Amino acid sequence: MSNTTAVLAGALIALSPAVPAHYHGGGTTSLRLTLTHPGRTASSTHTVTLRCDPPGGRHPDPARACSELDGSGGKFAHAPDGRMCTQVYAPVVAQAKGRWHGEPVSFRARYGNDCVMHSRTGTVFAF
Repeated sequence: MSNTTAVLAGALIALSPAVPAHYHGGGTTSLRLTLTHPGRTASSTHTVTLRCDPPGGRHPDPARACSELDGSGGKFAHAPDGRMCTQVYAPVVAQAKGRWHGEPVSFRARYGNDCVMHSRTGTVFAF
């Protein structure tokens, strides 16, 4: 390859539009995330929105939550992350409804307490 060809190829690469690493070519991500603590007062239900591409909504850390969802292929729960959690039973129900990269999603899981939930869901339900 000549120097001129190499320079032109480098210029084309430099001028190409940047595509985020998490882009999957699908539609938008817009989710309604809800946490409910059964047995507590009526104010024990908390809901936020999470949007990705670009990250936003009322989630406290949308960029990290979107990155974790992208890394898991859109799965909300995974194997425990290894943190130590108490055996105190204070149930929490995590729910997600909406669209992930344009595809409809619905998730609901009950965990023994918040620590166990965070161990299995990362920052997606950290609000």
